[in-house]
Amino acid sequence: MSTNSNNYSKKQLAALSLSAIGVVFGDIGTSPLYAVKEIFGNHLPIDELHVLGVLSLIFWSLTLVVAIKYATFIMRANNKGEGGIMALMALALQGSKDYPKRRNFIITIGLFGAALFYGDGIITPAISVLSAVEGLHIIAPRLDHYILLITIIVLSGLFILQARGTGKVGTLFSPIMCLWFIILGGLGIVNIIKNPDVLLAINPYYAVHLLTELGWTGLLIMGSVVLAITGAEALYADMGHFGLKPIRYAWFGFVFPMLLLNYFGQGALLLEHPEAVKNPFYLLAPTWAMYPLLILATLASVIASQAVISGAFSVTRQAIQLGYCPRMKISHTSGQEIGQVYLPTVNWLLMVCVFVVVLSFKSSSALASAYGIAVTGTMIIDTVLAFIVIQGLWQWKKSTSFLFLSTFLIVDFLFLFANSLKIPTGGWLPLLIGTVLFLIITTWIQGRALLTNYADENRVLFEDLEEKIAHHPAVFTKGTAIYLAKTVHGVPQVFLHNFEHNHVLHEQIIVLTVVTKDEPYIDYEHRVKIRRFGANHNFYRVKFYYGFQQSPDVRQDLALCAQGVILILKTPHFLLAVNKLRLKKKIRYLDGVKHYSCFYSTMRRVR
Repeated sequence: MSTNSNNYSKKQLAALSLSAIGVVFGDIGTSPLYAVKEIFGNHLPIDELHVLGVLSLIFWSLTLVVAIKYATFIMRANNKGEGGIMALMALALQGSKDYPKRRNFIITIGLFGAALFYGDGIITPAISVLSAVEGLHIIAPRLDHYILLITIIVLSGLFILQARGTGKVGTLFSPIMCLWFIILGGLGIVNIIKNPDVLLAINPYYAVHLLTELGWTGLLIMGSVVLAITGAEALYADMGHFGLKPIRYAWFGFVFPMLLLNYFGQGALLLEHPEAVKNPFYLLAPTWAMYPLLILATLASVIASQAVISGAFSVTRQAIQLGYCPRMKISHTSGQEIGQVYLPTVNWLLMVCVFVVVLSFKSSSALASAYGIAVTGTMIIDTVLAFIVIQGLWQWKKSTSFLFLSTFLIVDFLFLFANSLKIPTGGWLPLLIGTVLFLIITTWIQGRALLTNYADENRVLFEDLEEKIAHHPAVFTKGTAIYLAKTVHGVPQVFLHNFEHNHVLHEQIIVLTVVTKDEPYIDYEHRVKIRRFGANHNFYRVKFYYGFQQSPDVRQDLALCAQGVILILKTPHFLLAVNKLRLKKKIRYLDGVKHYSCFYSTMRRVR
């Protein structure tokens, strides 16, 4: 259910902010498990200047990218309260209706960003759960050889439970994540008190000094610093579920301070005990608290994974609605929340891919090399699309909008360039996944476009049909026939096939098309459009309009038609076309080379 209003009571704001903590911040909230460890894993000396430099990089990355770019600017670019790359793409398209080249560019980068999201979605559960379970290295080294098995068991349970629905799986998310962030902050404070000098890292001088000193080696450090900001896009993507204010309140008032306290606490620990670099997160805690911390960290990583999996379901459903993805089974797991869906095909494919990644890379350190490039790629696309919205819809001054673009693109490309160094050691994985999915999506779109063009070129208008019936009288049978058509103009081919072969027509005929708009929600007043054709025959052209966040309910809207101008006689018969690609065996010889021809055939199915 979308929360579009900004008028909240104090109780509503508190409740929504609490809920947002449990869903939105899981990914970025588990980054302390591995970020600092991976940064210093680049053979960085552990002394005051280097520790302060790393903490300063983390602080300013979180501030510039998450707090300023996403929470302050990009979250303002919401499509009727909805966020995420699909919503941002649809919003950018609204301001580019008269520019075909710009529309093609927007669709291309938007779809590639969505494809990269899946690459990120495969790596996030793997690295989050692995890094949590790897606490056994510190707590119980003799159990090291069980880490992969435990990780697979935890992930298996998570994917199996998806069919029960996000609401049921996530009932305890908010209390657990609130406890998690409190523990993060508490552990950080205890260690900061021992070495308060780490708070000097707020000064950007230390970040600049570190990068200047390291030179090109500093890019390796930036490639690991990006681990601290993974999950930033979730603030924007989940805005439709909670609203702008609750997410901002939760971030600035609770999550952001707790994360900073933990990162600074890890820095203070390293200054006092450099040997703690093998796992500074778990070594923040006293020995007696390590087992409870391991359990809590595992639960938090499962929640982070759940958010990504739910996001994959949501993005896929939106892509299906917009015609960018083949249709597949969608199960609604909640009667109240329209966004809670379960896609079995996506779930099991994700599970298999995650298992392959875990068993191939075997450790969070190895996976860290694959993590980041998909995130930074998506961030760049968000920046570009937001700039198009700023220019096309908000009409900011050129100087202001280009300042926004240049400032954040410099930061984004710095992270992307740093992460490109990881491509040989694992960064190729999300790029490969994203590229393959992008090719599949674009091929599907082009195929649909060819089929639509063919149908438009061979379409028959209702006026022509009236004339044809007048010259070739048909037999009429009682009842209502509802022909489901993809095109919004003309008579569908399935109707013509039926008429030509059987020469029988129902006494009432409805040609129905479901249209998905480039906005998240369409209200009931604008849901249905009806047009009647023919003076002597009951021909109706009906169009149902839905937003890309809505799931069509044809039967419910047909009931609305029945209450209006159309009286649906008896039990209606639904007829639809199934398009299949077939390879013709006909061979044409051109210049001595064999060429095979392909064509689309339209089959009809009655239910």
